[in-house]
Amino acid sequence: MAYLKINPKRIIQNIQKINYLMDKHNKKWSLVTKVLSGHKKTLESVLRSDEITKTHSIGDSRVSNLKTIKNINKNLVTMYLKPPAKSYTKSVVKYADISLNTEYSTIFSLNEEAKSQNTVHKIIAMIEMGELREGVVREKFLDFYEKIFNFSNIEVIGLGTNLGCMYGIEPTYDKLIQLSLYEQLIEMKFQKDISLVSGGSSITLPLLTKGKLPKHVNHLRIGEAVFLGTTPLTNKKFGKLSTNTFEFLANIVELEKKETLPDGVIGEGNVGRNELVNTNDSLGMDYKALVDFGVVDVDNAFLQPKDKSVDFLGTTSDLTVYNIGQNVKGYKTSETLAFRPNYMAVAQLMNSKYITKNVV
Repeated sequence: MAYLKINPKRIIQNIQKINYLMDKHNKKWSLVTKVLSGHKKTLESVLRSDEITKTHSIGDSRVSNLKTIKNINKNLVTMYLKPPAKSYTKSVVKYADISLNTEYSTIFSLNEEAKSQNTVHKIIAMIEMGELREGVVREKFLDFYEKIFNFSNIEVIGLGTNLGCMYGIEPTYDKLIQLSLYEQLIEMKFQKDISLVSGGSSITLPLLTKGKLPKHVNHLRIGEAVFLGTTPLTNKKFGKLSTNTFEFLANIVELEKKETLPDGVIGEGNVGRNELVNTNDSLGMDYKALVDFGVVDVDNAFLQPKDKSVDFLGTTSDLTVYNIGQNVKGYKTSETLAFRPNYMAVAQLMNSKYITKNVV
């Protein structure tokens, strides 16, 4: 079966570089591990490195993954990265030291559960800043904070925002200076210390290096930059981070010279929703490589063939076809086609039980 090659050493080197960058700018950060889908062997390699002790916390959006993280190293501070469902409050309090929240009733449930577990659960309240995902609307945030400060077993340690994930709203200086002003307003009005102002993810890193991250924004939640070496702001390599952390290899199960265009009446039954992009009516012959992955494993749009002469033709549930022209590279069946996966491809491949994960 097709497999994903994982290089933890390069991931740890990226963590080291992010640690240096954050220390240089006097910022804190959480390592976001959700792209790994709880893969134990990879998590063990990464979380047992010395560099991990220099991060603020480890964040994930799945409680089961946080449980795995705690089992690997119970001393790590963990963060649940989305507003919890009320039905998950017991496990969130048990496995997450911190959670991101937007609903009073959920925080009430977390407080009751923290009482029963004889602990104090920490929260970061998220504010809506234009991305229209999670966040308390700005007109209500003062009333919201006034209520959540009164819980006995909840410690409000910060406020934050999500930008760049759903609509791609960029974390500009103007956006983030608003966030820092909210923090100052809360501290003055309620005489409370807000230790973390969490200003986004890997998409915010370019602002940091350009000196455009407001002083009071002191925390980032970083995943893509560590695991892929890129920033979503440009979809390109960030700084000196390694982008060779993952490689996807698919087996060539058939290699034949076939017509350029399909033959027959084209109906609506194609699983991969493939569209003909060849506008040449010529019935020329090219080599077609049939490889062993399909739409149930990964979206081919998130994969870049390392051989630039290889072109995507079409996909089905568990097989995908690439055009390799006249096969001047001499590909053979039983060999592999190599791909560079982006962040979403790695997330899908790590989550697929059919894709082998090789930690090198």
